[in-house]
Amino acid sequence: MALAAGLAQPFPIWGGGPWDGLPVRWRGGAGGLPGIRSDGRRFTGSRLPGWDRAGGGNPNWDNSQAVVNNLEDAHEQIDTAISTALKESKPVYISISCNLPSIPHPTFSRHPVPFFLSPKLSNQMTLEAAVETAAAFLNKSVKPVLVGGPKMRVAKACEAFVELADACGYPVAAMPSAKGLVPEHHSRFIGTYWGAVSTPFCAEIVESADAYLFAGPIFNDYSSVGYSLLLKKEKAIIVQPDRVVIGNGPAFGCVLMKDFLHALGTRLKKNTAAYDNYSRIFVPQGEPLSSAPGEPLRVNVLFKHVQKMLSGNSAVIAETGDSWFNCQKLKLPEGCGYEFQMQYGSIGWSVGATLGYAQAAKDKRVISFIGDGSFQVTAQEVSTMLRWEQNNIIFLINNGGYTIEVEIHDGPYNIIKNWNYTGVVEAFHNGEGKCYTAKVRTEEELKKAIEASLGPNKDSLCFIEVIVHKDDTSKELLEWGSRVSAANSRPPNPQ
Repeated sequence: MALAAGLAQPFPIWGGGPWDGLPVRWRGGAGGLPGIRSDGRRFTGSRLPGWDRAGGGNPNWDNSQAVVNNLEDAHEQIDTAISTALKESKPVYISISCNLPSIPHPTFSRHPVPFFLSPKLSNQMTLEAAVETAAAFLNKSVKPVLVGGPKMRVAKACEAFVELADACGYPVAAMPSAKGLVPEHHSRFIGTYWGAVSTPFCAEIVESADAYLFAGPIFNDYSSVGYSLLLKKEKAIIVQPDRVVIGNGPAFGCVLMKDFLHALGTRLKKNTAAYDNYSRIFVPQGEPLSSAPGEPLRVNVLFKHVQKMLSGNSAVIAETGDSWFNCQKLKLPEGCGYEFQMQYGSIGWSVGATLGYAQAAKDKRVISFIGDGSFQVTAQEVSTMLRWEQNNIIFLINNGGYTIEVEIHDGPYNIIKNWNYTGVVEAFHNGEGKCYTAKVRTEEELKKAIEASLGPNKDSLCFIEVIVHKDDTSKELLEWGSRVSAANSRPPNPQ
């Protein structure tokens, strides 16, 4: 829900709640999402040995913890935790003894008190120095480029990034986990920069540039394709939410990303050289051929039809796995939402994310792409989607196992027990609410299922099980998997 609304607050029951919430807190911590993780605890006089260590607040997972055992400082503790979540864009944990909420206390007003946060500000002298140095660095370059990263969301700098792109004339790319943050309808958008598995012609332009500005990047083993990016530190300006590093130095702290990008746009000379090079070498991609009657459905044919479904009223959620790569190739219309995560590689995260996103963004129809192995981890969330009458479209891609793991480290553990997935969803439905399910094995069946989802079942939860061959993967997964596997199997580095 924090993905769409900017803030989420799960409040589970006492006991299982803290453990159930760990993936939520890991996701928030890894992705820079504010979340207020609350639960009830035993009444104030209780002493349960070991409980405070059993999945409660932990400084490694939460930016702030509040354990409320009395009302004297409850208001202060709760406000401090909420403020920390909003200011740091990280998860916090609040645990409240179960006998306290019904007891009145003068610090809790009958009427809500407006919540106010002191704004973060840039140091103006440091900001000016950073902008002056960066402008000199970029203005002397021949073919500079801009690349947007996922931390632009935390920094609330997406608009400032677009302003900079409009002003400077550089080609604009997005890191994989920033897809959806950089508008793909921009006149100089060249696609996803992801090393060897980038959008065609994008990596060639980025890596051949003599200067590149990365706004809010995260470079990990997944986003760097096993640390194989052909980037040079001395050519880079790295802009983080409150820090700017130019080449091998200098570094400027206390500089907010949005302030820096906004000011930089007024100092740069227009330079379209890199985009002109891109225009000269660019060749439009082809389209998969239609299947013969009765021919088994191919994944690339599936996504050809998905592309036609998208609009500004859609939001795409891509599960960990081959959906990463297939969804990256979708061209997002203006206003179309997009979410996926690769900072901690959680398998199954997208089922709960679909539930939360749809609940927060009621003006969009969520279209999710989930592998069979991932779905088995968190399938029960579909029951809650039905309860809240959501009209999500879920494409369950059934290829018999964890295909992405096969490409990284193959083994029998990547083969899973097959389910009757539509049957599972129909059992959740149980005749209550609106639900449409379909199994598709051919292109003809897929087209009928899509038409039914967009037509007579547009207000229903639509679950389409797409049965494909176990080896039907994107070429990007094959390349990425080989490189990440090689990086993971390097010999130990003695410390």
